[in-house]
Amino acid sequence: MKATGFISLWTLVSLPCGPLANPAEREDVVKHAIKLHRGKGAVITQRKQWVLESCRKLSGLLRQKNVVLNKLKNAIRAVEKDAGLSDEEKLFQVHTFEIFQKELNESENSVFQAIHGLQRALQGDYKDVVNMKESSRQRLEALREAAIKEEMEYVELLAAEKHQVEALKNMQHQNKSLSMLDEILEDVRKAADRLEEEIEEHAFDDNKSVRGVNFEAVLRVEEDEANSKRNASKREVEDDLGLSMLIDSQNNQYILTKPRDSTIPRADHHFIKDIVTIGMLSLPCGWLCTTIGLPTMFGYIICGVLLGPSGLNSIKSIVQVETLGEFGVFFTLFLVGLEFSPERLRKVWKISLQGPCYMTVLMVAFGLLWGHLLQIRPTQSVFISTCLSLSSTPLVSRFLAGSVRGDKEGDIDYSSVLLGMLVMQDVQLGLFIAVMPTLIQAGVSTYSSIFKEILRILILIGQILFSLAAVFLLCLVIKTYLIGPYYRKLHTESKGNKEILILGITAFTFLMLTITELLDVSMELGCFLAGALISSQGHMVTEEITCCIEPIRDFLAIIFFASIGLHVFPTFVIYELTVLLFLTLSVVIMKFVLAVLVLSLILPKTSQYIKWIVSAGLAQVSEFSFVLGSRARRAGIISREV
Repeated sequence: MKATGFISLWTLVSLPCGPLANPAEREDVVKHAIKLHRGKGAVITQRKQWVLESCRKLSGLLRQKNVVLNKLKNAIRAVEKDAGLSDEEKLFQVHTFEIFQKELNESENSVFQAIHGLQRALQGDYKDVVNMKESSRQRLEALREAAIKEEMEYVELLAAEKHQVEALKNMQHQNKSLSMLDEILEDVRKAADRLEEEIEEHAFDDNKSVRGVNFEAVLRVEEDEANSKRNASKREVEDDLGLSMLIDSQNNQYILTKPRDSTIPRADHHFIKDIVTIGMLSLPCGWLCTTIGLPTMFGYIICGVLLGPSGLNSIKSIVQVETLGEFGVFFTLFLVGLEFSPERLRKVWKISLQGPCYMTVLMVAFGLLWGHLLQIRPTQSVFISTCLSLSSTPLVSRFLAGSVRGDKEGDIDYSSVLLGMLVMQDVQLGLFIAVMPTLIQAGVSTYSSIFKEILRILILIGQILFSLAAVFLLCLVIKTYLIGPYYRKLHTESKGNKEILILGITAFTFLMLTITELLDVSMELGCFLAGALISSQGHMVTEEITCCIEPIRDFLAIIFFASIGLHVFPTFVIYELTVLLFLTLSVVIMKFVLAVLVLSLILPKTSQYIKWIVSAGLAQVSEFSFVLGSRARRAGIISREV
């Protein structure tokens, strides 16, 4: 009760004045509080005496703090003028005094921040959840700032300790003569210290004040070991190497991407164990699928299911595994492009461009119709229909590996049409990602701004079309002037050494990937075009490069299909089996019917027979819908259940 009375009095008197940065003003506030309390004529003498005594103690602490600060300033000036101290010793002593000054000021600020927090709580309504949420948010922000300040102070203490050690070493060196080896090691130490200071990036200090940066509390987790001694030693090593795992309040897990000290080599052992585990388990899973007559990629997906969150949950670096798996997509599409000569592309480019566009428009139209009947927001209907209009390129390309060409001269091969349409859908994916911010704004916009949103979408479509034209013009230049001399040079330099050939082809693929990415077109299209350009050099070139790249593609494709399995949850599928079966059959049948309708309109009469197999290949949903769906959920376009 006494503490409550003191805090209430202090709150009512000091807080209306606002946060006082000047210690003298705070001392005046304390004296003013004592005068006001004396004028009230409190009935309880003991309580009055306790409040007065507490106010006097607080006032005395503030005066004592000011006296200590003045003494510290004088001490700093004395140290700076002392000619008998070395530079290292001066730096250490001044640094120590400044840290103590900061500690005193922060302790005083904490008292007044606590009083301000109490005032906000007393002025709020206990029935108002929004007000309590705002008060909690403000307290959380204050705690985060306090934690950051304490972390910075701890870092400064470590730096002061380092300066002290250096000062002691300099004193020892002055008192004794050094051998030649000791002098060399001392020079190396100083050079290493300078190197660390030069290469160290102050990422924390540089980014903490950047707009959009939030302070959050994280947990640092060490691996549990059976042997406690081993655990302790490993913790010390990981504390130095920064290989621990961080977990934030949203249960996201983080690992080290760039260390503070770049002079020490590091390896992410979690990622290494994940890749090793996937490689070992993929063999029996793929073997089993081959035995029962299924494609091996289903075995790799089962491997991901067994190791992922729905199974043993042994994969720690899920994002890193998925990132490595993306290279499987890149090399798969590169090899698909190798099977395409420019002549084949010229045959199917109109169909490949028109088909996916017509299918997407029809899917969106049907989605809006069903959305209207089921009372779903138009934004959600458009987004879901767009995601379902995409089909998986890696899945189909694995089935079509080594497919035969058309039987008749001038015939259109079904694999050419199917893969051409799939690659153009990958181009559409880049457009969908670019349009997504407009969909977010459209979900909260009024009808008066719908015209602006439609205009913005049309501008984005124009940009994509311009980028596609620029990409194909660049491909024409490369095919005419560059790709021939480039490959001949690689072939000449790689005689007896396939490394140069593999590296040269990979570098060219990544160059095309980078160009299409910079032009806001999908990276997958760049890989496909790289393969198509190299295939223009002839059948012998294609076979030689395929033999070199295929083993790399196969290994990375295993990682890719295993990463898909990480997002498959059998328990959820079984629990919602009826709904999922109905939705899956509906989507497959709808996509098949729409593909047959579109291909009937755009295919030549002589090639109408291939519309059935092409439509069957398009009647599935792309794995990139996972990516679009996750982004849309974070942006609030769709709900978790959708």
